[in-house]
Amino acid sequence: MHLRGVVLPDDVERDLWIVNGRIRTEPVPGAETVVDGGYLLPGLVDAHCHVGIAEDLAQAAAHAETDRDAGALLIRDCGSPIDTSPLQERLDLPRLIRAGRHIARPKRYIRGLAEELDDPALLPEVVAEQAAIGDGWVKLVGDYIDREVGDLAPLWPDDVLAEAIRVAHEAGARVTAHVFGSDGLLSLIEAGIDCIEHGTGLTDETIAAMVEHGTALVPTLINIETFPGIAAGASKYPRYAGHMLDLYGRVRRTVGSAIEAGIPVYAGTDAGGGIAHGRIVDEIIALHETGMSREQALAAASWSARSWLGWSGIQESSAADIAVYATDPRTDLTTLRTPTHLFLRGRLLP
Repeated sequence: MHLRGVVLPDDVERDLWIVNGRIRTEPVPGAETVVDGGYLLPGLVDAHCHVGIAEDLAQAAAHAETDRDAGALLIRDCGSPIDTSPLQERLDLPRLIRAGRHIARPKRYIRGLAEELDDPALLPEVVAEQAAIGDGWVKLVGDYIDREVGDLAPLWPDDVLAEAIRVAHEAGARVTAHVFGSDGLLSLIEAGIDCIEHGTGLTDETIAAMVEHGTALVPTLINIETFPGIAAGASKYPRYAGHMLDLYGRVRRTVGSAIEAGIPVYAGTDAGGGIAHGRIVDEIIALHETGMSREQALAAASWSARSWLGWSGIQESSAADIAVYATDPRTDLTTLRTPTHLFLRGRLLP
């Protein structure tokens, strides 16, 4: 197939050819022109998604289809209770980077989702197991409500955490953690964690530490909109409810400070974790409203996010995962809701 259009982020009108699922930049005789005009963008990325929070693989596949139809052609499945690896064999579904199961303590996360450890000293051993199961990522629960304390609290001792992250890195895996509050953030960052999910409790000190350590942030802004509802349902724990409302009230300022400081920030919806699938464009718009330029927000869900996850953009021999839009999405992000063409693994999707 032959495509012609303005290629982003280069902002240059170019001709491209797709052969055997790969991009070619030299003419291919006999190619059919399927795109002539518009803007060609490396396929969108949802860097925090849970297609595997599902009753079975059929439902997980339906989740992936919904995300794909919204333009997300690459997904980091950030913790799943079921094995979604068979979905990777489906050529019509987004590319899937799996993190295995969440790792938590008993009664310290959503019931049924996590691998729960009675003894926190077992964390390095279980991290090694999950690193072997996943696709280069391990997901920890860094904090959650502690009902004895009545508020958010960290789950892991510092020394165990540091050893677990060392074990993951030795196995070639990166580690990320669910963290809402402030306590425990510094320990995670200084232990060498690769990414923080949500990060609503970031402070000036922990933002500086993330910059120093090169830690990434996936703030899942549309997920944070659920915090008032969480607080309303937590009347038995008024301290926790108040804390969640406080985090919600300052999240745009918090994430804006992280963006301004230069922390690598990527777009993730937390779909499946109380958020409907197919909302990656809402998250991109939220990032823009929080302090990113339109192009930065687009990069956080396209070429920058793909590079972070080990995938290239639109260049010679790259995988042909391309979204095409009639008008420039850097001018109007809502354009992302209506792609004219989606190419996944070199195939034109219906």
